[in-house]
Amino acid sequence: MKKNVLITGAAKRIGASCARLLHNEGCNVLLHYRSSQQDAELLCTELNQKRPDSAKLIQADLLVMQELDRVAQLALVSWGGIDVLVNNASLFYPTPLASTTEAQWDDLLGSNLKAPFFLSKALSDGLVNRHGCIVNIVDIHAERGLPDYAVYSIAKAGLVAMTKILAKELGPSVRVNAIAPGAIMWPESGLSEHAKNEILQRVPLARSGSPEDIAKAVLFLVKDADYMTGQILTVDGGRTLFY
Repeated sequence: MKKNVLITGAAKRIGASCARLLHNEGCNVLLHYRSSQQDAELLCTELNQKRPDSAKLIQADLLVMQELDRVAQLALVSWGGIDVLVNNASLFYPTPLASTTEAQWDDLLGSNLKAPFFLSKALSDGLVNRHGCIVNIVDIHAERGLPDYAVYSIAKAGLVAMTKILAKELGPSVRVNAIAPGAIMWPESGLSEHAKNEILQRVPLARSGSPEDIAKAVLFLVKDADYMTGQILTVDGGRTLFY
């Protein structure tokens, strides 16, 4: 599968797993990162050692429109054009209603919704020309909301809505789908072992997933889902059965 792919937030976790799997399938990957420079550089080196000039790095704060436009312009000219956009970059932290600030609203809506929208817009002509696709990483909490994470949940719900409307507006040339992960990787801080166990008790498969589970779903949507658009593919071990 020879495609040129831009992955936002590609330095680690789900983004890095997507980059490795798509690269192993023959894709060229443009790896965006914001602050995880060391992880991003190591990943880029790893991929280029396997296949020279198959991975490139770009650092940008996607909340700054000039930097977002710079990412889009590089994607449009790298290896001849853009085939796939994976909107993975995301911020996640609690915002209890009583203490939520406007800055937190702008931060979470910006990273989880505004940046994916304007990056999709900037790349739309290039994706149309190459009959490409967009994959958005949403969240199972977009549907029902996660207590104390109202702004994050609202932002991901917006990204679900964006997936569906862009599927209409960019069809038939561009497919737009999303993946809703469940318990894949625990947050890097703030979740006790008791809380983790409570979550897993509501997962029929009785375990958390892995970033590779999401990467395989991304690969399916990119490679094999030719007659799917505007869909939300849930990868959660069955957790949403018990909401």
